Amino acid sequence: MRGGSLEGAPAVGGARGAPSPTLGLALSGGAVLGSVHIGVLKALDEAGVRVTHLAGTSMGALISSLYAFGLSGADIEGIVGDLHWPDLTRLAPSKLGFLSQDKLQGALRAHLGNARLEDAPRPLALVALDISTGEKVVMTRGDLATAATASASFPGIFVPVEREGRLLVDGGLLENLPLTPLREWGVDRIVAVDAYLGMTFHRPGNILELLTNAVRMILANSARTEVRECDTLIAPDLHGFSPTQLKDIPLLVEVGYKAAREKMDEILGAAAGAP
Repeated sequence: MRGGSLEGAPAVGGARGAPSPTLGLALSGGAVLGSVHIGVLKALDEAGVRVTHLAGTSMGALISSLYAFGLSGADIEGIVGDLHWPDLTRLAPSKLGFLSQDKLQGALRAHLGNARLEDAPRPLALVALDISTGEKVVMTRGDLATAATASASFPGIFVPVEREGRLLVDGGLLENLPLTPLREWGVDRIVAVDAYLGMTFHRPGNILELLTNAVRMILANSARTEVRECDTLIAPDLHGFSPTQLKDIPLLVEVGYKAAREKMDEILGAAAGAP
């Protein structure tokens, strides 16, 4: 899929003729902050909300991949709860990055086998960026583990992922909150979870922190425009949390759960197709 255009898009219903409305869930990037998505999924599961379509970018791509293939929010929490950085990546210096994503690909395959995007029980779209052309790549077909890790390969840190002749990096640089695939699918209602809108920034102590702040500020500003296109926005308060501290995952899951519970009446209305 090239240039961000959705190919092979499934038919959707609701207001367009199907017996029940369709509900799309967009999960943003945010590195470790994206763990709030797990708490949101737990709240949706608890309330019996049926998500029919999923789109994810970066950390949101990883979590939406697991959810689309039938894992519950609680299942995903169990998978990520005890993770450490050595479980996810390894040092592999090259001309294009310092860290490899092969361990992360292996972890996805351990839980989902050699799954393919088009075989997901719920339609799934993952967003990446072709760093050679500047094009957005919306992936709905092909090897899941490769696509998900491509979406989460932050440039300059992780080695880009080769996929179908393209050199792919983190899709958050173009669409951190992946609403476009859901709109192009024509879903009736969209619930979006953004892990950047609620984060705080700190005075940088070195050039890496300065550059990281700059990129994340751009993404947060972009999200403020993107969220106008969704029906329900969940933007948890992430004051004091860091995008790199894996030890915070249990707390972030709880923050996401509470944020979703606070919006549950609105979510249930969207799921029911309420105007």
